[in-house]
Amino acid sequence: MDTVVPAFVDTLLRHRDELHRVLTQVATAQAATDEHFRSLRALAGAPWEVLRSAPRRLGRLATFLPSNNLLYSYVLFGAIPSLYTDEVRIRPSARVASAAMAVHEILGPHVSRLGGGHVFMEPVSQRGFLADCARSDAVIFTGQPDNGRTIASRLSGEALLLTFGSGPNPLVVGPEADTDAVCRAVLAARLYNSGQDCLCTDIVFVHRSLVREVVPRLAAALAEIGVRDRRDPATRVAPLVYPDAVQEAAAFLTAHREFTVHGGRVDLARQVVEPTLLHLPWQDAFHPPEFFSPVVLTMEYDDPKQITQWLHSAEESARGMYVSVFGEPAFAGRTRVATSVVCQERITFDVEDGNRPFGGYGPLAGSVHRHGTATGRPLLLSAEAGTGAPR
Repeated sequence: MDTVVPAFVDTLLRHRDELHRVLTQVATAQAATDEHFRSLRALAGAPWEVLRSAPRRLGRLATFLPSNNLLYSYVLFGAIPSLYTDEVRIRPSARVASAAMAVHEILGPHVSRLGGGHVFMEPVSQRGFLADCARSDAVIFTGQPDNGRTIASRLSGEALLLTFGSGPNPLVVGPEADTDAVCRAVLAARLYNSGQDCLCTDIVFVHRSLVREVVPRLAAALAEIGVRDRRDPATRVAPLVYPDAVQEAAAFLTAHREFTVHGGRVDLARQVVEPTLLHLPWQDAFHPPEFFSPVVLTMEYDDPKQITQWLHSAEESARGMYVSVFGEPAFAGRTRVATSVVCQERITFDVEDGNRPFGGYGPLAGSVHRHGTATGRPLLLSAEAGTGAPR
């Protein structure tokens, strides 16, 4: 590993421009650059991760690659596991298969040649890939929970399945928050890759005392952000990659038109969702969708108990990942609320670390399946395959 990992890092550095051209087919230049650095960091941390987790040797790993973060996901679910797996078989998402295959064509031969396990990628149907899963020691699935349960039903009792989902990742703006810092944090948490990331924040709870200060600031900031070519390094919001995300955003914005503070326009033909801000009064039963678009949704609250009860609801307990907290004393010192992991004065992108378990404890956000039992918890393959993990 002392020679393999540095060689992996060198490969990413030498092919940076090629990878950037591929990634900007589906991501903004800013997100692609960040993804490249996160990939380098994860590779650099791989020896520590493997030493700490002590994973058992796997014969075969089957990976469903997600449709975003193609390079980073390839590193996390392909390159690093190849250090302790004989064969990694990857199925790219049909949405971005050509870009994913291009990443593999650049990196795959190097990963296999440098001493890791062999890494294969093939754009087969999900049904066809199930045959590979059935013959694998471990499976990584990224997608809809219902599909994850279908895959679990096809695996042997000895196989390990990790299902990565998503959650709303709420952000709390408490009465003691620094409004300048928190507005920057909200935009960073919501607009990463035009909002097309499962770590993006889908709802922002703003304490009543700060609503008249925070909401206008967010509106003014969004008014300065145009929709531009994703290859431009200055672009924060570009046309979206997925038509269904545009359609779902359009439907939500139409249904909640009276709450629009800024923006709200959608161009289905160009796959453009204008940077938009909506502000809602407190609604106990409201649960935001995963926008996957540049929609900032704020909701006013009076008492932190409202947020605690909301996080404990059946819906949010099921999909709990992270909750970012700024200036709310009621959550000081808390590491977890219901199934959501608390990020104190940080957003999800600040705490995510490719060498540590990812996510929260909501079973729809991420779960490990073993011997017919599913458990929601933060996930890291090497840890779940570790010698000290439950068998």
